[in-house]
Amino acid sequence: MRTLILMRHGKSGYPDGVADHDRPLAERGRREAGLAGEWLRAHHPDIDAVLCSTAARTRETLEATGVTAPAAFEAGIYEASPHTLIDLVRLVDDSVHTLLVIGHSPGMPWTAWELAANRESPAADALSAKFPTSALAVLEFDRGWLDLDPGAADLTAFHIPR
Repeated sequence: MRTLILMRHGKSGYPDGVADHDRPLAERGRREAGLAGEWLRAHHPDIDAVLCSTAARTRETLEATGVTAPAAFEAGIYEASPHTLIDLVRLVDDSVHTLLVIGHSPGMPWTAWELAANRESPAADALSAKFPTSALAVLEFDRGWLDLDPGAADLTAFHIPR
């Protein structure tokens, strides 16, 4: 089994004169990303690797979660489509069983929806209603990363840390 956790970055600030890619987390974003990290340690303590956007707010989100798995920072996650994100995940080494991807909206919610085979579940209902900042979609599947296809995963949890 493989587990893919898709996380939207924490709530960001909007300081004057700062480019979108460089926007930092707001205090609320740091707090909620920390709560997401607590939830991850309670429910998925064995994260093997992290793929993270290069944007400041995603890097700060990763830091706030306290997840210490090896991280790769990928510029392609910023403004990525679901197909781009799935292609990036397909490149993950098969020694990784649990992968956390930290990115942006709409990429994270659209990718979770694209991968989910079970779109009629409480988790799918919650995901389709809203994918707010710091939210986590957990998908599980029984194949290698290279063989991950749309509709091939079970959406097993959707968590909004508040």
